[in-house]
Amino acid sequence: MSLTYPESIGVGLLQGVTELFPVSSLGHSILLPALIGGKTKSDLDLTAAQSPYLTVLVGLHLATALALVVFFRRDWVRVIRGLYTSIRERRIQTIEQKLAWLLVVGTIPVGIAGLVAEKALRNALGKPVPAAIFLALNGFVLLGADRLRRGGGGRRRAGAAVQHTPGVDPDLASDRRLVKMSFGKGAWIGAAQILALLPGISRSGVTMSTGILRGLNHEDAARFSFLLATPVILAASALKLPELAKPENAGIRGPLLAGSVAAFVAGYISVKFLTKYFENRSLTPFAIYCMLAGVGSAVYLSV
Repeated sequence: MSLTYPESIGVGLLQGVTELFPVSSLGHSILLPALIGGKTKSDLDLTAAQSPYLTVLVGLHLATALALVVFFRRDWVRVIRGLYTSIRERRIQTIEQKLAWLLVVGTIPVGIAGLVAEKALRNALGKPVPAAIFLALNGFVLLGADRLRRGGGGRRRAGAAVQHTPGVDPDLASDRRLVKMSFGKGAWIGAAQILALLPGISRSGVTMSTGILRGLNHEDAARFSFLLATPVILAASALKLPELAKPENAGIRGPLLAGSVAAFVAGYISVKFLTKYFENRSLTPFAIYCMLAGVGSAVYLSV
């Protein structure tokens, strides 16, 4: 099996967009080749023993994570500084320190679950029809979070859009709101990423939905989701990157590089768009898309 440059660039663009939009990158990476069919289906088959597709996806995930690092570079400087000073001073007092530990606490559950169950779940469920079903369920999760926030009282009303104050850095203002969360709430939001081990369930979608239901507005939920995703994707990619050094993967390094550039550009544009979008808009359009795409794909592939 081989992977062409057009296929790799196409998958890179797909990965860069769907990893950050709440529509599941893994679900789309499984479904689209199956829907296209032909040589693309055989080249991009996660279940095939000799397919380089999984190795390529790991590299593309890394490129998307690097796009997040670049976009949130000022935030990560503050987070790393906060973690360092917190450990050195043995306290959690500043905004930077609290945010750093919220991200650590939120990352631990999915890190453990990924090491234990990721391969088994991918092998068992990494097929087109299950991915389509989970994509539809992802849509219901997104829609449910939006509806409960709008219809509920008290804590759910806290998810309303925030008006930015002129002259105040919106990122710092968001950090001040985020650090009001307890570590327990941060752990719950982070643990929601475990559901994204199911092909078709979006990492950003479930973390945003959980954040919204725990009282965050859409903007803060999206920001916390993207910050949480970065170390998880980087760590998962680092564990699997040695696969690229194997001699049998020498032929895919050129296409992978081209696809990674595409994934980086698409990821950067996507996160820039979404951080603005969620300042005053909801998850509902993505929910409708996931339900229609999931149900439609399941019916088409089952016929």
